[in-house]
Amino acid sequence: METRQQDFLDSEPLREADEDMASEINLNNCLLTEEEREELQQQLAKLEEEISTLRQVLSSKEKQHAELRQKLGVGSLSELRNNLSKGWHDMQTSTAYKKTSDTISTAGQKTSVAFTTLGSAITRKFGDMRNSPSFKSFEEKVETTVSTLKTKVGGAETGGSFEEVLSSAANASSQDTPTNNLTDGSERP
Repeated sequence: METRQQDFLDSEPLREADEDMASEINLNNCLLTEEEREELQQQLAKLEEEISTLRQVLSSKEKQHAELRQKLGVGSLSELRNNLSKGWHDMQTSTAYKKTSDTISTAGQKTSVAFTTLGSAITRKFGDMRNSPSFKSFEEKVETTVSTLKTKVGGAETGGSFEEVLSSAANASSQDTPTNNLTDGSERP
């Protein structure tokens, strides 16, 4: 065998014509005896038979598997639901999820504190503004205007709440407006 290899290594590279001729020769047949060839064919036939048997067994087992799943009510939808539940659980127990959840929780708490502080500051500023001289001056002007309106609308009567003054003003203006007496009801504005 060593001489064959040595001869092969010492030979010149094959040309296209040599390649065509070499492809027609089955090298395995040359190296095998008739007994070895028969034995290999028997092993091949046996393996093919075993493969066929295993395929039949697998097919039978898959059918049995499907029937049992159907009897148990385990379908692809419930399997999908179980997989999603397991995936969600796995995600929630992951380190990354816990870190993210903790970070978001902390941010939410800090945001809540910030809004509370902002609300307190705004409330304080409105209180300060109400006690300021500018607001007092504005408030006095509004009171003077309301008082003037009360006098004009209600005559000499100066008492009553702002709502009463508005109500009496509305009544006074409705009495000053002439009513429309239409003969045809379809011509109303």
